[in-house]
Amino acid sequence: MSTQPPPPSPPPTPPPPPTAKLLVVWGLAVSLVMVLVAALVVPVLGRVADVFEERSGSRRAAQLREDVAGTPVDPSELRLGHCFNVAGGDLLAEAPLVYRVDCTEVHDAEVTSAASVSEPEFPGAEQMRSTAEKDCWTAQHAYAMDTWAVPAYAELYYFAPSRGSWSDGDRRIVCVIGTADREHRGSLRKDAGTLTAEQVAFLRVMNRVDTVLGEVPDGEVEDRLPWYMSWASEMDRALGAESQLLDTAMGRPELAGPAGVQRERLDVARSEWRRAGRAKSAKEFLDAWGRADAALPVEVEKALRGAYGLSARVPEWREGAGGGGSTAPSRRPSRESA
Repeated sequence: MSTQPPPPSPPPTPPPPPTAKLLVVWGLAVSLVMVLVAALVVPVLGRVADVFEERSGSRRAAQLREDVAGTPVDPSELRLGHCFNVAGGDLLAEAPLVYRVDCTEVHDAEVTSAASVSEPEFPGAEQMRSTAEKDCWTAQHAYAMDTWAVPAYAELYYFAPSRGSWSDGDRRIVCVIGTADREHRGSLRKDAGTLTAEQVAFLRVMNRVDTVLGEVPDGEVEDRLPWYMSWASEMDRALGAESQLLDTAMGRPELAGPAGVQRERLDVARSEWRRAGRAKSAKEFLDAWGRADAALPVEVEKALRGAYGLSARVPEWREGAGGGGSTAPSRRPSRESA
């Protein structure tokens, strides 16, 4: 049995040189410092960014306040008869900032109605727009009854609940007359409380005629003759109410002349509208419509309104009437509030 010597032991690992030890220790120290710096600096930088953004927003808001005259108010605080400004005069801007101002000062808009919606649930965007437009035209006719006195640059706008704002409790439709296109001063309010009883009675029937004129059916007469015939019957009824009013007005000396002329022409116009309501063809309808318009020239109505002490300035939308092309005031699409 032979005996072999044990294998030699592995040579011992030489200790690292002093320089290597220093590098390892320095690397650990640097890593710890970086962690500590990140832990301390990142929150500070976040707070600095928040402060910078807050101050920037404050500066922007301050600039808006400097550029817009009036006292900042929440749109929910607007009430009937209030006048206000918005930044840049942009009544169609998203969530505009509202600044209340006296109506004797230059302003962008005037509130004609501020009422809550009665529906228990949100009716849908399309139905909300339809309701707002209908209600706001009714409100404007009641607020500014003398429609001829409303300047051509004044337009209807409204702020209505959206689906999102409805869930937050928004239920109000705010109707306004916008005058931002011109430097406008003074209220456009001419309602039953600022007019005489005779003026109110006259304007109610005249505004009803204008409303029916504005309800002319869409599409060509050839394609929708039954609808046009029904509309012609509505025109006859509206002019009939005007005839009844003028029968009484002719008893007053200051109204007798122009009221008598208008009354005679109304008989001719109503006869043509009735003929249009019985039309057998589109051509027959259009011919009757043209004769009905021609029977009521705007100059006669101008004299009648002047006799009532109302505005005799013929509005642009009225100048286009006649010859089978009657038009109502242009109805510009309005914005929904956020």
